[in-house]
Amino acid sequence: MVETREFFDAFSATQYKDDQGLAPPRATDPGWAHGIMVNGGRQKIKCKYCHKVILGGGISRLKQHLAGERGNVAPCEEVPEDVKVQIQQHLGFKVLEKLQRQKGLKSSKNSVSYFQNSEEGDDEVQRNPKTTSARGTSGKRRGKLVDEGTSSRTKKHKKHFFPMAIPVVQPPIHKSFASQECIDQADMAVAKFMYDAGIPFSVSNSYYFQKMADAIAAAGPGYKMPLYHSLRGKLLNRTVQEAGELCHEMKKSWEVTGCSVMVDRWTGRNDCTVINFFVYCPKGTVFLKSVDATDIMKSSEALLSLFDSVVQEVGPKNVVNFVTDTAPSYKAAGKALMGKYRTFFWSSCSAHCIDLMLKEIGEMDEVKEVLAKAKQITQFIYNNAWVLNLMRKRTGGRDIVQLAITRFASSFLTLQTIVSLKCPLHQMFTSATWMQSTFSKQRAGVEVAEIVVDLHFWSLCDRTLKVTKPLLTVLHLNDCEDRPSVGYIYDAMEKAKKSVIVAFNNKESDYSPYLNVIDRVWQEELHSPLHAAGCYLNPSIFYNPTFSTNKVIQKGLLDCIETLEPNLNAQVMITSHINFYKDAVGDFGRPVALRGRESLAPATWWSLYAADYPDLQRLAVRVLSQTCSTTQCERSRSMFEYIQAKKRNRLEHKRLNNLIFAHYNLHLRERLEASKGRSTRVAFDPICLEAVDANVGEWVEDLELGSTEGEDFSWMDVTVPSERASTSLSSKALSIDICNDSTDDRCSDDTKDIDGNNDL
Repeated sequence: MVETREFFDAFSATQYKDDQGLAPPRATDPGWAHGIMVNGGRQKIKCKYCHKVILGGGISRLKQHLAGERGNVAPCEEVPEDVKVQIQQHLGFKVLEKLQRQKGLKSSKNSVSYFQNSEEGDDEVQRNPKTTSARGTSGKRRGKLVDEGTSSRTKKHKKHFFPMAIPVVQPPIHKSFASQECIDQADMAVAKFMYDAGIPFSVSNSYYFQKMADAIAAAGPGYKMPLYHSLRGKLLNRTVQEAGELCHEMKKSWEVTGCSVMVDRWTGRNDCTVINFFVYCPKGTVFLKSVDATDIMKSSEALLSLFDSVVQEVGPKNVVNFVTDTAPSYKAAGKALMGKYRTFFWSSCSAHCIDLMLKEIGEMDEVKEVLAKAKQITQFIYNNAWVLNLMRKRTGGRDIVQLAITRFASSFLTLQTIVSLKCPLHQMFTSATWMQSTFSKQRAGVEVAEIVVDLHFWSLCDRTLKVTKPLLTVLHLNDCEDRPSVGYIYDAMEKAKKSVIVAFNNKESDYSPYLNVIDRVWQEELHSPLHAAGCYLNPSIFYNPTFSTNKVIQKGLLDCIETLEPNLNAQVMITSHINFYKDAVGDFGRPVALRGRESLAPATWWSLYAADYPDLQRLAVRVLSQTCSTTQCERSRSMFEYIQAKKRNRLEHKRLNNLIFAHYNLHLRERLEASKGRSTRVAFDPICLEAVDANVGEWVEDLELGSTEGEDFSWMDVTVPSERASTSLSSKALSIDICNDSTDDRCSDDTKDIDGNNDL
């Protein structure tokens, strides 16, 4: 409470000047940031938003104008909502200070209590019904207190002041008023809540974490957090409703661009299978629903019935591509579904197919040997703090382990990073510092050092990456949200195969074992007429001088025309107009169209320059607006663990489905915001257990821990899954786990010095 009293005392000094008619300096009153003095006079101020000139009253009247208080001045109609709320909050604190000064309140605790009780609405009554009657009587007494002891202007503040709990994210006001001690106390309050509730630290990476903090700050002191029944009831229903409105907006574009239905299969710990259905269009991806498919996962007939119901829900005329994984029952159901409607295509997930290629390549003897030795390096480094810090010094803070969208992609990306750090690793394991350490005498350390200086190992790494680098490039294309991937996947795969051939200097005996794997998976699992047609209709590829059509591409285009355009007259028009596109006639040949071939998304390009050929335009837009991968589907396994609980009733099952619907679409909205530059992804920490994805876990699992150079680092066991890991977290382990390599200025000095020589 001492900090609160200091806050109000400092605020009182500023406001006292305002009450005496002495306009404070611009730095001390937030109102001056939103007004301009006319002719240098502080009693004649112009609003920056509506440009109204306010005569008399000084900065106080301008703040009433911005806050929307009626009486002395008309409210501003142009003020941004966040500014309006900030000024309202500012005026609310002013009322509190006056009450404290004039009535001699002994502590700011009572002032905050008065403010909370006098301004709370019906929501607080609902949260704490036991205090309703008490609040009603005390409110009358406090009303008399205000009437007897305050000025008429204070009465207007009381009468017209708006509730603080407005869900508007505003610039945090505590940056101006809160002391560092208050911020530290707030940090500790958040930390204690997370520790007590057992919430993973990774939730702090959520897009909505800071939004929650800003909304609470905007609500003001005394805000009551929502109760259990509100979270599982009305608030969940409101969130589902908001997510449903977002989905409804995106559905409007499906008739124009078409959409891709994506099937994401997830298997839980108890062998339960949940199928999540998503719908993709260029405006974004929405979560449709989740279905427990444990009993039908191996029945293609049952899956066909389920897929059919989803198509009916989305609309058969809207579906262009139906994407599943390569499980035999899913492939059979997808092909049967395509045969039933004959108006859209089924295809398997391209990311899953490329991962199959990487998996089979990784099972080859020499590649398996390379990966095993590379894992031995990373496991040794990431399970010994001293070695990890030495590595980061040599590499400039870079990490070896890399996270990717699939397991085998993570493996080969990590191998790629090891090769890029060849020189620093070689210097590290041959340095005097390493030679003088006890690690250099241990069996694990000796083996890793021998691997790093082995020229044959690096030669095998280079040979492996000649094959996997092009495939990783194609895989990255699938995860790109800037442009739909259907128009690029065919050309990307062709270029990847050519890159492999060139990397082996066209020596067939060297590249053929790898190329056979790629061709087989491509032909049997991945290729679709939709991919070939997308390649032909993509102007950035088609007009490239190196492009040449072939029989596969031509047949793919004809298949798309016959499938996606059931009208025979429209089919004739499309085939007759395709030559105008081929020869760049009319708008296709405009200078601006030529420049836009590379810069614009293919579907956007067609929507701009093919207006003279509406049937061809509609076909091209629908083909080029699709995705061929399910990598944009976020997974949340904990939700499905709850759904698969044996003890549940119909109402609980509905609520849990609502939870999943809200969870997925909130994440998808975050990705949409991130693609617009409004959100940033937080890099994961490969030594933090919570941050280690299943795709990279095997690269940091405990191999064989040894003693450290005069220090006890056994606490590092908690960062990796290990039977020898300690079951208790020491304070050192916890601080390092949270702040290691952090850029947060509030991390303790001893934590930041982990890479130095300080004792821990």
